[in-house]
Amino acid sequence: MIQFEKIDAVGKITLNRSEKYNSFVREMALSLQSTLKNCANDDSIRCILITGAGNAFCAGQDLKEAMDPKGPGIEQIVREHYNPIIKKIREIEKPVIAAVNGVAAGAGANLALACDIVVASQSANFIQAFSKIGLIPDSGGTYFLPRLIGLPKATAIMMTGESVSAEKAEKMGMIYAVYKDTEFESKSLELVKFISEMPTKGLGYTKKLLNHSLNNSLEEQLDLEAEIQALSAKSEDHKEGIQAFLEKRPPVFTGK
Repeated sequence: MIQFEKIDAVGKITLNRSEKYNSFVREMALSLQSTLKNCANDDSIRCILITGAGNAFCAGQDLKEAMDPKGPGIEQIVREHYNPIIKKIREIEKPVIAAVNGVAAGAGANLALACDIVVASQSANFIQAFSKIGLIPDSGGTYFLPRLIGLPKATAIMMTGESVSAEKAEKMGMIYAVYKDTEFESKSLELVKFISEMPTKGLGYTKKLLNHSLNNSLEEQLDLEAEIQALSAKSEDHKEGIQAFLEKRPPVFTGK
């Protein structure tokens, strides 16, 4: 259900339940949690890519499991399946990139939006499908989407359950980039490989600061920037960046 492949310094995670549009069941959610944890602890992995198998990224929760009287139930699904995934994505001090290859609906859409960078194929779309079955957006949707596109648009998209095309999502600032379907896989891999060769520790610090910026005052954020910048200046990648600049050559970062 979760396929993992290491490509150079990239940890590629594929949601692999294509016959069900990569919708989540408990086993798949727990496996994703475990895979993310392994990627976080593996120093040789400097960037994480999450994508889907087949024609979908992720259709969210498998409703058959959610409605099963012997199953985990909605609250347990949210607390034990999705919340730990979203928290782990934000806590990992490495870039996590979502490559949305098809429909991203419900928890699948919000899983993507929790990532640091989101790219999508031209034929992809994002759907806050919860309102269509009388539920509320979970998996961090009510936290991230208003911050990405503003409260009025987020409210409308969530209440109407509108299908937002990849191109529209890019224009409104929901995602970073859209690639043609024929170029999607190569362009996505090109991006993650580029990011994996950047100064990983510095990118991790940047992610930490961005997380805090969502709740800090300006004064608190300035203090934290000063503190984290001092740590960044002690990294080997900073020393390499300065040396490369002085020697007029491309830097070779190691992520340390």
